[in-house]
Amino acid sequence: MRTRSVPAKPPTSEVLLSVQDLHTTFKTDEGDVRAVDGVSFDIRRGEVFAVVGESGSGKSVTSLTVMGLVPTPPASVEAKGIFWKGENLLESSGERMRKVRGKEIAMIFQDPLTALNPTHTVGRQIGEMVRLHEGASKKEARETAVEMLKLVGIPRPEKRVDMHPHEFSGGMRQRAMIAMAIACKPDLLIADEPTTALDVTVQAQVLEVLLSIKDEIDSAIMLITHDLGVVAGMADRVMVMYAGRSVELGTVHEIFYETRHPYTLSLLASLPRLDQEDDEPLVPIKGSPPSLLRLPSGCNFNPRCAFAKDLCREDDPALRVVHGDAHCSACHYAENLAGVGVEAIREAGDLEPVET
Repeated sequence: MRTRSVPAKPPTSEVLLSVQDLHTTFKTDEGDVRAVDGVSFDIRRGEVFAVVGESGSGKSVTSLTVMGLVPTPPASVEAKGIFWKGENLLESSGERMRKVRGKEIAMIFQDPLTALNPTHTVGRQIGEMVRLHEGASKKEARETAVEMLKLVGIPRPEKRVDMHPHEFSGGMRQRAMIAMAIACKPDLLIADEPTTALDVTVQAQVLEVLLSIKDEIDSAIMLITHDLGVVAGMADRVMVMYAGRSVELGTVHEIFYETRHPYTLSLLASLPRLDQEDDEPLVPIKGSPPSLLRLPSGCNFNPRCAFAKDLCREDDPALRVVHGDAHCSACHYAENLAGVGVEAIREAGDLEPVET
C-alpha cells in the first residue's frame, strides 16, 4: 500500500504541534468509517494554520482527536504521534490531557449556543477555566472574566459577566466562547468555524479579535473553515482536506496562486469573483463527496475530477512535495497543474502524469 501522508519526522523546537500519520476510525453497524485517514501537519508558534474542505472532510474530527475529545470506543485512534511541544499526547494520561486542554490548547467550538451552558452565567463559565487550571479564587476568576470580555470587545463587561447565554446575541456568544478559550492564554487556539451563522460585519469583528488576541498572547491559531475568503485574509499556511485525507498543503500564496490539486482548483473555481463578467456562471463541483463507508478505488476525488484518467481510478496518489520546499499535493498530475486556471475546470485538461 502506498503511503498516504508525509513521512513522520521529529518536530523541531519552533513547532508547537506535530501531527504525524493520524487515523481516526469510527465503528458503525454498516462498517468502519475512516473519518481521518493518514493526515500529517505541523503548526508553528505565531502562525495561522487553516484547514479547509467540504463538510464531512474530517476537519473537525482532526481537531477533536488532537484535543483528546473523540470517544474511544466507538472511535479508534492511531498515529505515529501527536506531538505537543515534543510530548506525544497519545501516550499522555487522562490527567495530563485535562491539564493541556484549556490551558495550553484551547478550542472555540462550532456552535456557541450549544457549547455554552444555559444554566450558568457567562462569567462563571469563563472563570471556571482559570479556577481549574490556575487555582484562582472566585473573585480573581470574575475579574479575569471581565477582563476577557473586555478584550474580545463586549460592551459593559462588568454587567454582561453576570448574564446568561440566552441574553447574548449570536455574535456576543461567539465572542464569549473566544473569551473562555483565551482565559488561560493558551499557546494554540483551535477555532472551529468561528464565524458560522454570523453576519458579515460581525464576522469581520470576530476575525479581527482572533488576530489581535494571537498577537497579544503570542499564540498560534488552527482555523477550521469553509470560507476561502477568510483563509486568504488570515492564514499563513493551508491544508486542504477531502474524504478524510490531506490532498494539498502549502502556504496561502501557493494554495491560491500555485494550486497543485484539482480539488483545490475546483473549490477556487466555485467562488464568485469581483473581476468576473456579469453573465459568467459559477462553476460548482460536480457530484457529491463520497461516502466514507464506500470510497472509490484509486484517488478519492476521481469521480468528480475534470482531469481524471485511468491512472487516477486505479492508483491512490501519495501526498508528496511537488513545488518549492514544502508545497505538497496528492495528485498524479500535480506538476502539470502549474498555470492551469479556472477555465480548465470547464473543459477537461490534457495532462500527463509525472514519473515519481
